[in-house]
Amino acid sequence: MRQLLIFIATGAWSGYAPFAPGTFGSIVGLIVGCLIFAPIWRRSPAAFLLIFAIVFVLACWIAGRAEQLLGEHDSSKIVLDEVLGMVATMFMNPTGWIALVAGFALFRIFDIIKPFPASFIDRRVRGGTGVMLDDIAAGIYANLVLQVARRLL
Repeated sequence: MRQLLIFIATGAWSGYAPFAPGTFGSIVGLIVGCLIFAPIWRRSPAAFLLIFAIVFVLACWIAGRAEQLLGEHDSSKIVLDEVLGMVATMFMNPTGWIALVAGFALFRIFDIIKPFPASFIDRRVRGGTGVMLDDIAAGIYANLVLQVARRLL
């Protein structure tokens, strides 16, 4: 069970990348988003939101357990937050190359700079929920910018 939790929390081991593990986790998020979640949101956005909410709750628990197993708060090896953050970024957006590259770049920027309330969440919320929430916030910011850009361009 320990290995399974670590495998999921580290985004299929991508969190063990020797540099920029969050970036590698975000790439895993693009793949998961395109292959697993995009077909769901294209068919039923409401079903996607329900499934995403359930996955998010499980991810909070997994991230919290991974923190305990790895022995450090918000370990850089835990990239499940980046995986779901990328899924949130691409929700209801096209999955062509331009949109994927733009979504990836926007998510990484928002994940790194953490505009409010993501910065507040990052500093104040502990455990698996804190690990996950700031990246979901970054994903929402990126999604909104991508949605607006799509409509303007």
